Amino acid sequence: MNGLPVSWGAPRPERADAARNRAQLLATARQMLTESGPDRLTMDALAERSGLGKGTVFRRFGTRAGIFQGLLDEVERGLQEQVLSGPPPLGPGAPPVDRLVAYGRARVRWLMENTEIARFALDGRQPVPGGSQTPASQMHIRMLLRHMDLGGLNVDVLAIQLTAALDGPLLLYLSTDALTNAGPQVEQNLGAAWQDLVERVCRP
Repeated sequence: MNGLPVSWGAPRPERADAARNRAQLLATARQMLTESGPDRLTMDALAERSGLGKGTVFRRFGTRAGIFQGLLDEVERGLQEQVLSGPPPLGPGAPPVDRLVAYGRARVRWLMENTEIARFALDGRQPVPGGSQTPASQMHIRMLLRHMDLGGLNVDVLAIQLTAALDGPLLLYLSTDALTNAGPQVEQNLGAAWQDLVERVCRP
């Protein structure tokens, strides 16, 4: 979703000092988020609070939205495990259309559970907006599409379009009141709309 995309599977190897800095920055960001909310979690504030230089924060996250994407990356591990090795239909063993429906519904639920972090990760005001794509989602969706009989459809482009339906627009176009006052109904409606979209596009 930004310069440091979410990736599934084993994390990339890091130098020991880089790994320590990442852990320190994310721990500090979580603490600041809990204490003061998202509005006060900025690049400058994180650098000052963590005791690391602003250059280190910038290299790690790129933009303010990247801080929140880093936090999302951490909490996404549970969803990744379910997709890679959990029970069907979200995990392996179900038909690809059913897996795609289940993935969308699970991702909607995950986004709703992490709404505050996700909205700031998708902040379109940033120079490089978060939410332009989520490579992990796109890769998984493309893999499922390639196991379907879709005739002449361009699977790569369709994967990008379906990924966008689950990420950026999903939270950027929902009001705070809708999310806080009708959360369960919003999740149900989004999940049902995703299933309808997938079944219209992907079922014979």
